[in-house]
Amino acid sequence: MFDTLLISLLQLLYFLIQVIQPILIPVCFITAWGLVILVSWNTWSAVRDGVTSAKRMHQIPCANCEFFTGDYHLKCTVHPATALSEDAIYCPDYEPTSQPLPVSHY
Repeated sequence: MFDTLLISLLQLLYFLIQVIQPILIPVCFITAWGLVILVSWNTWSAVRDGVTSAKRMHQIPCANCEFFTGDYHLKCTVHPATALSEDAIYCPDYEPTSQPLPVSHY
């Protein structure tokens, strides 16, 4: 009794798989390529945004300014609140330094 029920369930399952298979293959194909495209797009967006942010940060002139101290307690003697931030990009008091800051090795 149990064996015949199990066999009939397996036959029904096999029939359902045979019916669904022509639909399932294109759906899986489209889903897989959709995921590949989505991951590629997200990676490209992250790299693009990172490069844009890095270019913007490299415009900050504080490290080459005469008023930059290099001390984390007081970064700039003129504008300590905006030193090393995006607000310092067009600093009206920027004065190029004649000597670069010494690099300390701790």
